[in-house]
Amino acid sequence: MQTPALPHRLAAEALGTFWLVFGGCGSAIFAAHVLSKDPTPVNLGIGFAGVALAFGLTVLTGAYALGHVSGGHFNPAVTIGCAVAKRFPWKDVVAYVVTQVVAGLIAGLVLYLIASGRPGFDASKGFAANGYDAGSPNGYGLLAAFLIEVVCTAFFLIVILGATDGRAPKGFAPIAIGLALTLIHLISIPVTNTSVNPARSTAVAFFQGGAAVSQQWLFWVAPIIGAAIAGAAYAALTGERKTADIEGEVRAHA
Repeated sequence: MQTPALPHRLAAEALGTFWLVFGGCGSAIFAAHVLSKDPTPVNLGIGFAGVALAFGLTVLTGAYALGHVSGGHFNPAVTIGCAVAKRFPWKDVVAYVVTQVVAGLIAGLVLYLIASGRPGFDASKGFAANGYDAGSPNGYGLLAAFLIEVVCTAFFLIVILGATDGRAPKGFAPIAIGLALTLIHLISIPVTNTSVNPARSTAVAFFQGGAAVSQQWLFWVAPIIGAAIAGAAYAALTGERKTADIEGEVRAHA
């Protein structure tokens, strides 16, 4: 199978990252808490579990739709982790990361424009941003936020690298990856609102403003550290033969 040209791969990454942010963050913004208009208000929202599933479904569907073109990263930490694991060429890392961040910001803008259609909307009161201390859904501090983002991203990369390993069952990688992201959100939404993806964090932080922007550093540094650890350790732990050829990753999603 011939490797798609870089512009095609970048287009696929842009579409997939947009879909991830629009679907995942959109579910948190619009559907997590929805009160009925009955005399006694009832929360009809999807809650944490629904948001977790939404993020997992965006990756699952995006990987099946676009993974055979670009590898289906949709996440700068995944791109860097795959490069560390020698599954992805370093020469394309910057192009992938820039594309993912820009596509995420475009999705954030679309979400902002939609949300602005509701009277009284104020993004500073909550726009699916990640955070710690006062920015954490349950008030977790910096160290807790850092640790959970490192650990969750590391295991996310282990699942990705394992599911796309040449020895793994063919055609099922997106399912494993989507379910892993769902599980990660079920664990960590109360701590940081779950990042494990710098593009997802950046996409909404600048619309929410305040601490969501000043705390952005953590949601770049921690996921990248976790991904790099997993990328460096996976082959040693599993005995995988390393390869720098992107075609191996693309074929794994086919």
